[in-house]
Amino acid sequence: MDIGKNAERAAPLSIRFTDSEKARLKELAGSTPLSQFIRGRALGDAQDARARVRQPLKDAEPLGRLLGVLGQSRLSSNLNQIAKAANQGSLPVTKELESELQAACAQILEMRLLLLQALGMKIVGEALTRTPLPEVFFSAAAETE
Repeated sequence: MDIGKNAERAAPLSIRFTDSEKARLKELAGSTPLSQFIRGRALGDAQDARARVRQPLKDAEPLGRLLGVLGQSRLSSNLNQIAKAANQGSLPVTKELESELQAACAQILEMRLLLLQALGMKIVGEALTRTPLPEVFFSAAAETE
């Protein structure tokens, strides 16, 4: 059986349990989906490498408010407009402006990382950002010089 990430799954397998057996399995599985738990127990080390189910956030309200504020802030749209203006040469990029923009980009990156951490996502190397914001902006600005 090919256990790679892109391997096709076989047809579902149905197993019947009594109510008490199913309750016991759910208790043992904890926050792991029941089918994933049973697959892991049945196949041991041969199971698919799957991401662990994240624990629910203890207090999701502040995170939800923060996501709402960031979603309405138009940060990415505003940064895109600034990069476009710099790329077209209509925005002179001074050292002071460059420093302020780098600080703003760093703050946005910090907010992103804190949100990822609050959501329980693992942050590794290049996963910190797809393309660092300062690089995107200043590469566009450099093309106009």
